[in-house]
Amino acid sequence: MQILSVFDEAFRPYGRVVEGYPVEGILKALAETPCTDAVVYEPRIEALHQAENAEEIGTALFGGMPFQFGFCNGVNTKLNCLEWHRDSEFNLGTEDFILLIAKQEEIVDGKLDTAKVKAFKAPAGVLVECYATTLHYAPCSAKLGQGFRVLIGLPLNTNTDYRPGGGANVMDKMLWARNKWLIAHPETGEAAQGAWVGLEGENIDISADI
Repeated sequence: MQILSVFDEAFRPYGRVVEGYPVEGILKALAETPCTDAVVYEPRIEALHQAENAEEIGTALFGGMPFQFGFCNGVNTKLNCLEWHRDSEFNLGTEDFILLIAKQEEIVDGKLDTAKVKAFKAPAGVLVECYATTLHYAPCSAKLGQGFRVLIGLPLNTNTDYRPGGGANVMDKMLWARNKWLIAHPETGEAAQGAWVGLEGENIDISADI
């Protein structure tokens, strides 16, 4: 799979590189968070909020709205699922990491062909915004077997427990958590747990490409 850079022109429909913020304090706090072979996500980590300049940066990124800084850490090379929110998500890694992403408008009748998924590498220390219409999931390792620590900045309470069930339409049936719509590949644990199965084609694995 071709892996482009978030600085590449091709990334523009999906997001942007965010410049001008002093992120060194956040990176220092992020480096202290645990990283194992399993992918672990935590919506809000107090140590990240207490990091130097974190509150000022988060307030600026979300325009004064309540926000949360958490992390997604681990080792990963597979797509598995795609999710999206009603708001942008901000990512910042202590190591290089790769985003597997697509566009919400590429979902047709509740299905998305994984051939439409693109891969973009974000260098360590570079803050990246993924727009609300950009489908994404857990980051991937930039080197085979290498762990990643990635800041996940989102509106407060995103990804917390909320699953009403049912729904008036297909989109409602994709709601998997608060402010988190998700479509899963049939091979995944999320599918086995009842997530909307909407990814068709290969469950992308970039292990041969990194």
